Amino acid sequence: MTTFDDRERAFEAKYARDEDMLFRVTARRNRLVGQWAAAKMALTPEETDAYAKAVVQADFEESGDEDVIRKVLGDLLAAGIEVDDADVRRALVEQAVEARRQLMEVK
Repeated sequence: MTTFDDRERAFEAKYARDEDMLFRVTARRNRLVGQWAAAKMALTPEETDAYAKAVVQADFEESGDEDVIRKVLGDLLAAGIEVDDADVRRALVEQAVEARRQLMEVK
């Protein structure tokens, strides 16, 4: 019986680590997407930092990426930047790769 208990604890620990890593990658990705959008809007370094934090916060509105896409796309269009939904989604994918790379370097 202890073998099964050990195995169950190992699976639970792995699940917790995987979920933590997913959360960290998503938060880092959103910050990077915020920086990408801020660069397009030519924000100052202080504004860029604040905007990147706002993008990370936007992800807590609902599950999935739609809340982040809506925020970034809306802000870019409001600033007169010509982008579409596909551009923002492409940035999300590219920055997810970069976020994972950055987090793997830290470990």
